[in-house]
Amino acid sequence: MLRALGPVLCLWALRLPAGTGAAARGPDIASYRERVRAMFYHAYEHYLGSAFPYDELRPLTCDGQDTWGSFSLTLIDSLDTLLILGNVSEFQRVVSVLQEGLDFDIDVNASVFETNIRVVGGLLSAHLLSKKAGIEVEAGWPCSGPLLRMAEEAARKLLPAFQTPTGMPYGTVNLLHGVNPGETPVTCTAGIGTFIVEFATLSHLTGDPVFENVARKALKALWKNRSDIGLVGNHIDVITAKWVAQDAGIGAGVDSYFEYLVKGAILLQDEELMSMFLEYNKAIKNYTKFDDWYLWVQMYKGTVSMPVFQSLEAYWPGLQSLIGDVDNAMRTFLNYYTVWKQFGGLPEFYNIPQGYTVDKREGYPLRPELIESAMYLYRATRDPTLLELGRDAVESIERISKVDCGFATIKDLRDHRLDNRMESFFLAETVKYLYLLFDPDNFIHNDGSAFDVVITPYGECVLNAGGYVFNTEAHPIDPAALHCCRKRKEEQWEVEDLMREFYSLKKTKKFTLKRASNHGEWESAKDPEDASLEKGGEKRNSRKTSHSLLSCPSQSFNSKLAVLGQVFLDNT
Repeated sequence: MLRALGPVLCLWALRLPAGTGAAARGPDIASYRERVRAMFYHAYEHYLGSAFPYDELRPLTCDGQDTWGSFSLTLIDSLDTLLILGNVSEFQRVVSVLQEGLDFDIDVNASVFETNIRVVGGLLSAHLLSKKAGIEVEAGWPCSGPLLRMAEEAARKLLPAFQTPTGMPYGTVNLLHGVNPGETPVTCTAGIGTFIVEFATLSHLTGDPVFENVARKALKALWKNRSDIGLVGNHIDVITAKWVAQDAGIGAGVDSYFEYLVKGAILLQDEELMSMFLEYNKAIKNYTKFDDWYLWVQMYKGTVSMPVFQSLEAYWPGLQSLIGDVDNAMRTFLNYYTVWKQFGGLPEFYNIPQGYTVDKREGYPLRPELIESAMYLYRATRDPTLLELGRDAVESIERISKVDCGFATIKDLRDHRLDNRMESFFLAETVKYLYLLFDPDNFIHNDGSAFDVVITPYGECVLNAGGYVFNTEAHPIDPAALHCCRKRKEEQWEVEDLMREFYSLKKTKKFTLKRASNHGEWESAKDPEDASLEKGGEKRNSRKTSHSLLSCPSQSFNSKLAVLGQVFLDNT
């Protein structure tokens, strides 16, 4: 009986309110923040000393290996983490190293998905953080710059993968020759739907719509091919659009597709993307959710195919928090946390009915997803339980995974055997989310009370005001930057006409102000001879391009502009 009640008692204990004493106060966040910083440098310095320029460190043999394409991935993935930790000088040094040595004209077969989230995402994030890191940016930044050009070059190498009848990309591309003739057309759902954050950012910064267009087309192709009950499978043929693996869930092979619908909607203020996710969310709750766990089901019938929890699914509570579903997020998080407490980490697969690991899926490669969810939920709730997860993660990783040359993947959580690999996401995501969990005053958490104003070729632009959107490799993208590099001509002309009218009227003083009788607003009463001023915006084609007298590039001109008390709405 006691064994049967064990998980329930554990879950109940996690919900207990804080009591008195040192234990009730929760972890010392300053102390754990410094321990996380030390973890980062132990891994980072050994990568530099033993593995660079290879992609990853092999911590048991103190050497390196290429894994995802020979990009020095760990260096790129670590770049924005350096700034989050406050290391401006090393950030600047690494940027110089990348400018001198990063080359994408290589005969390498690269994962389209991994190259996007790690390389393109890492370079875009570093580009947008460059000024904050004290780098002397070039004129026109953030609409230009060496890191942006590198990100664009890497993304262009991926574009041939999208040249399919469906618009859904191949999973692998040769960086020199494009898609290999014998390349398999079968790609996982996440490998198709995880581009909108990076590619839309690229399009907005460079002015080239091709990136956002292909990302949107891929997203919509998946949406079009969902089942009648609203679910998507795990793998699909990108030529025929036939589902090859029909297991539906929120974990491996699907996960970041859902993540990017939400984050793409936030980044782009796109109602269509959010409505797509909300429809999926209904189907996921109807068919896969059981007692705050999420199972795998057959995508057409909704019958359970795998009653397992995968460690990659632990991002879901964090995603739920982004749409405001905090109560459900916390309940699911606490389920996942019981698994962590059982093993000191999350096994790749966990059999829910049996309460134990799945054969050959017992490892924990230091994944970030549960820590990521803890960070999001702590920002939303300040629940000390979330800090306790961070504490447990630091203690477990240091005790089990730390070796002389870094931190090693845990091959088997049952006996703590290690594997000779340290994936780049350990420094890009796991350490970063841990640090941000324990650093409530980090600039990433900015609430908008501080910001920078930069001058672009298109006018003034507000940056670094917060609201960062993390890509699925934890590279933060400043959403305000997407409004810095495009000039919406119709909006610019509208503002120019209003200002030209205002200054002309002010100069001739042929206007008075009177109060409108019905709306309580101020109106201008103009002489008839000045009526022609209202027609100044008719001949658009003959207008010369120039800097507007007033511009608001940080947000679209679609709400209102007040001049001398007069409010001009879209429909006026």
